[in-house]
Amino acid sequence: MTHEHEHCAHDHAESRSQPALGLSVHATLHCLSGCSIGEIAGLAIGVSLGWPVWGTILLATTLAYVSGFTLGLWPLVRRGHGWREALRIIWIGEAISIAVMEIAMNTADYLAGGMMAPSLLHPGFWIGLAFALPAGFLAAWPVNWWLLRRNLKACH
Repeated sequence: MTHEHEHCAHDHAESRSQPALGLSVHATLHCLSGCSIGEIAGLAIGVSLGWPVWGTILLATTLAYVSGFTLGLWPLVRRGHGWREALRIIWIGEAISIAVMEIAMNTADYLAGGMMAPSLLHPGFWIGLAFALPAGFLAAWPVNWWLLRRNLKACH
């Protein structure tokens, strides 16, 4: 474990006694950034091609995992960790956080009708995203708080 990662683990250990709300907000916004890139790309492709809802959800979720993990890995790789080591550090926290976020985002988007919009130019597509993004944040924030408190999510 590098000195930098030890420092993160130390910060998380301290947060067990007092909730790391600021850190959990930051981690959730970071996760939302990564998920949103893939989610929006997947939704845009699925809606533009007229795919069925489940195909669009599968594509959006797959791309959200790819972009979310990439955004989680990149800072660690830049700090000198190898790709495998970085993945070992972040995988459980990112996998759980992205899963919760994707369930909330896809559910909100579906219920708002965004996935059934006839095109990207239709207001329904954007209304769906307007509901999905905050839903993803609100669902994942307590999960990230818990993951950070349990030292299951790494700093990046």
